[in-house]
Amino acid sequence: MARHVSAAIGRSARAHALRAAPLAVRTRAPAVARAVAPEGEGGRPGAPDGAVKAVAKAVAKAGRKVVVAAPAGLAAQAGLALPAWAKGGDFGLLEGRTAALVHPAMEFSLLAGMAYAMYSGLQWRRTRTLGAEISALKKKLPAKDEEGNLPAGGAALAAEIATLTAERKELTQAGFRDKHTTLGAFILALGVTTSIEGGLNTYMRVGKLFPGPHLFAGAGMTALWAIGASLVPEMQKGNETARSAHIAINTVVLGLFLWQVPTGLEIVGKVFQFTSWP
Repeated sequence: MARHVSAAIGRSARAHALRAAPLAVRTRAPAVARAVAPEGEGGRPGAPDGAVKAVAKAVAKAGRKVVVAAPAGLAAQAGLALPAWAKGGDFGLLEGRTAALVHPAMEFSLLAGMAYAMYSGLQWRRTRTLGAEISALKKKLPAKDEEGNLPAGGAALAAEIATLTAERKELTQAGFRDKHTTLGAFILALGVTTSIEGGLNTYMRVGKLFPGPHLFAGAGMTALWAIGASLVPEMQKGNETARSAHIAINTVVLGLFLWQVPTGLEIVGKVFQFTSWP
């Protein structure tokens, strides 16, 4: 009779302790399972204080194996960490192969776009510098004689000026300034977004990031994009130092982009190895 009463008290105390706790603790740790299991599931009834102490001791011993299912505020108050929202189907299609391949597809598109953006930027720079070059040559052009003819050497200089003027006209009509500005804004917006998306997708699929050359290069490129864009106001004022720095920064970004390709392809291979459609 006394043993049954003791068992009933033990079960009641454990149930009360679990109801009173603000957090629901689920764990695969055997120590915790034994501490909270009711009679008939491997646990043995004990005194109320002993049951509570056993739970506390087992939770502390389990360490990282404890998974806390509770609101963030309550978990923070209790000093416990929330589980990662990753790996295991919580995000559905976002953890599949299709979503994982969005990042590399966008990155290759950005690489092509950035190569053309650099070309159009250099062409726009050539358009600007041609004006100054033509003006300097015109100052060297000798005056015509009374018959309207240029003296010796003047004809060759005039022909060079005509060639450069035609080239400048062709470049101006191509609209490289507008192309470069539009494409640069597009690359900045999509590049930063894709960089963040890549990290988030990796975390959704595997529950962690992988510090390494690909991740560090991508972070550096994202920062350099922002720095290069910040120079545009000074460039528009005619600051040649800002213009040269802008070109140098984006040359480094393009180099990092190309250097990322091999490591990116390795990651794509792992995506096909460890994920499935869709």
